[in-house]
Amino acid sequence: MAKLLQQHSNAAGWAPPSVQKRWLLTLLIMLSVSTLIALLIKSAFDSCDPPHPRNFHVDASNQPVKDFPKSIKTAPSPLSFMKSKLVLLVSHELSLSGGPLLLMELAFLLRSVGTEVFWITIQKPTETDEVVYSLEQKMSVRGVQVFSAKGQEAIDTAFKADLIVLNTAVAGKWLDAVLKENVPRVLPKVLWWIHEMRGHYFKLDYVKHLPLVGGAMIDSHVTAEYWKNRTQERLRIKMPETYVVHLGNSKELMDVAEDSVAKRVLREHIRESLGVRDEDILFAIINSVSRGKGQDLFLRSFYESLQLIQVQKLKVPSMHAVIVGSDMSAQTKFETELRNYVMQKKIQDRVHFINKTLTVAPYLAAIDVLVQNSQARGECFGRITIEAMAFQLPVLGTAAGGTTEIVVNGTTGLLHSVGKEGVTPLAKNIVKLATHVERRLTMGKRGYERVREMFLEHHMAHRIASVLKEVLRKSKSHPHS
Repeated sequence: MAKLLQQHSNAAGWAPPSVQKRWLLTLLIMLSVSTLIALLIKSAFDSCDPPHPRNFHVDASNQPVKDFPKSIKTAPSPLSFMKSKLVLLVSHELSLSGGPLLLMELAFLLRSVGTEVFWITIQKPTETDEVVYSLEQKMSVRGVQVFSAKGQEAIDTAFKADLIVLNTAVAGKWLDAVLKENVPRVLPKVLWWIHEMRGHYFKLDYVKHLPLVGGAMIDSHVTAEYWKNRTQERLRIKMPETYVVHLGNSKELMDVAEDSVAKRVLREHIRESLGVRDEDILFAIINSVSRGKGQDLFLRSFYESLQLIQVQKLKVPSMHAVIVGSDMSAQTKFETELRNYVMQKKIQDRVHFINKTLTVAPYLAAIDVLVQNSQARGECFGRITIEAMAFQLPVLGTAAGGTTEIVVNGTTGLLHSVGKEGVTPLAKNIVKLATHVERRLTMGKRGYERVREMFLEHHMAHRIASVLKEVLRKSKSHPHS
């Protein structure tokens, strides 16, 4: 794709609109594949506030929680030792949400080194679903073998597998439902990949086998700490050896983020479709629309920022709020509330709702600032945050969850409190970045440097490789394996 963009760069300046639009359509189709695994979507650094990252912390059993180097030199194939191994991936669902897409990315990384990869989905719609069908086809094309989560084939594959990856806490219920009395036989070779931060996932029915698995892999330190405390206090069980693995941006997304021609074309197209000018300032939140993602509080902050600018008589370009992840077909009460608020405040010309999409790159190219406004405990990690930083965008984020391990407050973005207490601080931060162009650009550049240093695909691959080696080593020494 980079070569295609480079070939087009010489002609992009003078090609007629019809040609540019045809080329853009081709580019967007390519992006829909290359950024599929980079959506919404939901690691090895401690909180960004301390000057030096820690090397480990203690899990519920007072064992060190291993962590791995944050900035690792690119290696040809960090997962090459997985060649010819058999891995079973168990996903609670197959959708466009962060967990399943992240597991798909792991599947493709393993396939690239010759691993035999099998995939099962626990919860599937009874009727044909276009998204599920499309994602299964993409996996099939890449050599991932997809079959039913129930039945003898699933049982046999679990027994034969060198490694089983359970994706999300909910996937734990598959063990008893399918393997039944054979559960102890597979636990030593299970790696449990946890992405959740919500309290309702802490059910014994889901995670009762957690203490006996080969290991747990969690996307951020704050989430690992939360699981350690929560499982011990609420469920009276101990976490297994736990590995913190920060995520990384795909090579495909980085190709687009680092290509000025691609970004310019995408920026012009998206802004034209929204009816905004090049000099206008766009603040966007890119997440599934739900109360936990904080779109309602973001709109309140945005409206308050417009009021501040008016009262203080500040001269700034026209500001717009973009909400990517909308789904009016579902007609949720929350989304209706958002749209009613916009109409009530008479800011329809300033707020743009974009349907949920596979392609986040065009919107990252078009906006000026990303708002990561997840509430309560925040994001487990927040993949969209490092994607935005790859596009040299500053981030306005809540001081919660994995965001605090990605965004360096005052350097790559600005943090604010969760809840209603964060509405005014976020509004003021919006005004700060709207009125200080150089600060906005400098933060974006520093965010990009941070991504290059620690949040690339090869960083993630090295970290995951270290975890897989540990789990495989322990499972081989176990009598049940």
